[in-house]
Formats: sequence, C-alpha cells, structure tokens
Amino acid sequence: MDSYNEQLLQEALEQAQTEDFSRTLLIIAHRLSTIRSCDLICVLDRGHIMESGIHTEMTRERGVYY
Repeated sequence: MDSYNEQLLQEALEQAQTEDFSRTLLIIAHRLSTIRSCDLICVLDRGHIMESGIHTEMTRERGVYY
C-alpha cells in the first residue's frame, strides 16, 4: 500500500475508534504503524498468542513483538 492510502486507512481506523467506544475493531496488520495506537495488540504465531499488550509495553520488553 502506498503512503497516501496508508494515511487514509489510518485516519479511518482512528475515526472508527473514537466514534463509538463500544465498538470492537479487529485489525490484522503487518505494519507497526497501523497498530501502534490500539488498546490491545496480540502477536500470533501459527495460531497461538505469543504476546499481548500495548505498543510501549511490548517494545520495552523486547520480546517477539519487538
């Protein structure tokens, strides 16, 4: 995805998150920039959750997410 469309997608996701706090969004992404602001991030490997948390925690821990 080019940077212009990535920015449009990011803005749409942020708007969806702030419009309705009772809404649950499931975002599947390969780019960290897409999920940095999520309330909960789960790292999957072969169908198993390897780590979960928020971006700053998991970056600090330097585990699989890092």
